[in-house]
Amino acid sequence: MSDYSSVALLGPGAIGTTVAAALHEAGRPPLLCGRTPHACLRLRHDDGEIRVPGPVLTDPVAIRHAVTLLFVAVKTTQVAQCAGWLRALCNENTVVCALQNGIEQQTQLQPLVNGAQIIPSVVWFPAQREADASVWLRARPRLTLPDTPGAARIVTALAGTRCSTDLSADFHSVAWRKLLQNAVAGLMVLANRRAGMFNRRDITELALAYLSEALNVARACGATLSDNVTHEIVAGLQSAPADLSTSILADRQAGRPLEWQCRNGVIQRYGRSKGVPTPLSDIIVPLLAAASEGPG
Repeated sequence: MSDYSSVALLGPGAIGTTVAAALHEAGRPPLLCGRTPHACLRLRHDDGEIRVPGPVLTDPVAIRHAVTLLFVAVKTTQVAQCAGWLRALCNENTVVCALQNGIEQQTQLQPLVNGAQIIPSVVWFPAQREADASVWLRARPRLTLPDTPGAARIVTALAGTRCSTDLSADFHSVAWRKLLQNAVAGLMVLANRRAGMFNRRDITELALAYLSEALNVARACGATLSDNVTHEIVAGLQSAPADLSTSILADRQAGRPLEWQCRNGVIQRYGRSKGVPTPLSDIIVPLLAAASEGPG
């Protein structure tokens, strides 16, 4: 195989399948790369199902040249394992769109992408992997990107698809807001419950206290976020379907490593570096780390 699309997607999990389906539906099918072979990808949504023809390539030696745009949708816990893919798919002319959690995508990916330009994104949609390997998209997909020249290639690729994009001049603050949302979702791992748990009064109080701590860290790191953001995040969780899950809970229930470092540990780490007390993080982070890595 030597003829490839100029756009590739690495990691066709829940988020990756959603973006691949949006591109395929618009007549721009990406090259699919991942750990597990699939004849096709299936995305379920309110209006039906989109099937993205495969194959999903599983060996980077099949790649003959770099692509111009690469969507990276692997978990942050899997980046090191994908070094071969990143070397094969990227060069100095590639734009890499990181569809990943956290605020450190550029730092983590930069050593592995052969000088490619990395554009972080904030993913604003819930998508769940189902038992039959399909993906259930539960809201309209949207990405926020930094308002920089490199983002234009991503916007062009997704233009007219079901996945919308918006550009932010203060992407740093947007990314921190999403980090707060992801961090408090980590409580679902410790309770082994889905979003309905946030309708308990005691969980609401714990969530607000943890978010207030994280907000102090975010502001110390230069994010501009209002006092209301903590209540907005909790209200969003309370209004979500009670059975709505999150990727870190799905990983816990499947016995996979957890993204506790990029979703929760980072708040504790930045808090310490900025001299911001993080007493709740000092309890939550070790519990998540133990849930991910043991022993026991």
